[in-house]
Order: sequence, then structure tokens, then C-alpha cells
Amino acid sequence: MTPSRKTHTAGALLALALPLLVVVPVALESAAQASSVGAGCAGHYGWPVTPFTEQHPVRANFGDPRTRFVGPEGEDALLTGNGTFSFHQGVDISAPDGTPVYAVSSGTVVRARGGRVTVDCGNGRSFQYWHIEPAARVGQHAIAGKTLLGFIQPKREHVHLTQLEGDRAINPLAPAHLAPYDDSTAPRILRVVLRPAAHRHLHVVVDVVDTPPLAVPGRWHGFPVSPALVTWRIERSGHVVISGNARDVRRFVPKNDRFWGTFARGTHQNWPIFAGRKLQGVRGAYLFRLTTGALSAGRYSITVTAGDTRGNRGGRRVEFVVDVSGLSAS
Repeated sequence: MTPSRKTHTAGALLALALPLLVVVPVALESAAQASSVGAGCAGHYGWPVTPFTEQHPVRANFGDPRTRFVGPEGEDALLTGNGTFSFHQGVDISAPDGTPVYAVSSGTVVRARGGRVTVDCGNGRSFQYWHIEPAARVGQHAIAGKTLLGFIQPKREHVHLTQLEGDRAINPLAPAHLAPYDDSTAPRILRVVLRPAAHRHLHVVVDVVDTPPLAVPGRWHGFPVSPALVTWRIERSGHVVISGNARDVRRFVPKNDRFWGTFARGTHQNWPIFAGRKLQGVRGAYLFRLTTGALSAGRYSITVTAGDTRGNRGGRRVEFVVDVSGLSAS
């Protein structure tokens, strides 16, 4: 039975995460047929499930937050609690349990256990396939679009695909990688939070979501993903005084020790985990932190823009005033 979605719980989590001073509301082909997009060891490659040359739903993006809080659900865990926090190192491709998974690249199988198969191209590029029951064996030669690697495990409803260049994960949704892939959905900025800091600095928290370009079936239908890019600029009298990038995972992800340097406290994944318990049906919250330099007294505007790997953009502009008494929104 599909669990009911606790959308009220997600709202409660977000409310706990943002004790705000200023809140600005926002306005089948045969398995024997190889993929036609290449052998995968250089340039673009096809999908690991059939049809290989058709786009499939992606339910989790590269760089999405992965959060496992040690403490129980609540403000303490969200805002100060310990846990395991990391960036998603690949993409989750939706498909029914038991779906056959095939190699997107030709190469040698170097791992086939523990729900994971890895195919090494031999030129520095390799691919990992997670959450599958292996059907391949170590040492086997894999052929793109032909070699069966395994079957999606029960209760997973997806295969996780990681692309590695050396030891570094690469975004499979970047141009000239996983193909075909089209996206016309622009990220949305749900809210902007302005908080004064010492010495007329400004802390900004931006709540952003993106929508998968193809509807995701099953239990993950309607859940958001995180954007690949978040940029910002502060202007005064039409001139940019400060600008920066809060996030850019269009190609790479930061190291996991930079998690809370990218995300603001209160961030959590879809179906977050607290004290070992998964909160089924709770939507993710993706909060990005921006910290400005010192601002002299005056009237300013801040423009925040969020984007994806295909150039779709969404933005918000907020005006505010800095004076001797602090910060106010206009």
C-alpha cells in the first residue's frame, strides 16, 4: 500500500528551520540492441534501462542533499543536530522493481556485489550502478546497451547511476553525457529570508526547488529536486556591489565537508531520516546560504537566480534598506 504523504509535516519542518527576522514572500527496444549514442567511454551515452534512446524520469538530481539526523524529528536535530550529511553523487532513474539494468559504457566489470555493479572503461572513466541485484561477474567484458548488469532490487523503484572521471563524480545530466535528456522546467524560489549580522553584514537564506522534467511514477511522484546553480547579486543605485555563487553542481559536487557551507541549516532530503526512522511522504527542503560583506547605510536590492544544467532559470528580486538601526524590507 502506498503510504499517505505527510505534507503538513514537511511544512512544520520548514517552519522550524526558518526562525525569521524578515521573510519576503515570493511573488522497448531489444536488449540486444546497443544504444545509438555511443559506447559511453567518451562523450555521451544512453540510458541504463530500456528503451536506451528515450528519456526516463529522474527522481533525484546530482548534488541533492542526503541527510540522516541522529536525533529525533524536531528543531534541535534540524538546526544543530549531528548526523551524516552528503551530496548525492549521481542521479536516481525511476523504473519498476525487477527492471533489467544494462551497461551504458563498454568496459570491464570490476565490482558486482552488495547491490552495486561497477564498469571501468580503462581510460579513467567508470560507471557505478546502485540498488541492483548483480547478474554480471567481476572480470566480465561489458558492452554498452547489450550487457545485462542486474535487476533493480525490491522496494527501490530506481537505479542510481554515478559517472566517475578518475575518483571524481561528474554530473550525468550535464550536456554531452546522459542522452537524450531535455529539461524545460525552471527552478522556483519559494522564499527569501534576510537576517542582519554583525557589522552590517547580511545573512540570506533562499528556499529553492526544481521539478523533474518527466513526471516520476509511484511513491516519489511529485517530489522536488534541488537546482544545479544558485547565484546572487546585491545592487545599489543600479550598480552591483556584491555578487557570488551559492551553489554550482552543473559538473561537479563539493566535498561532503562543505555540506553546511552550501546548504543552510533546516535543509533535509525527500523522506528525511531522523533517529533511524524515515519520514515517509515528507518533501525535501533545499535552503541555500548567502553571506554578504559589510554594507553601508542605504537602499539596496538583492536578486537571486536558480538554474539547471539546461539553462532554465528562475529568479526573485527583493529590496531592502540598511540603516543605523539594522535591516528592513521595503
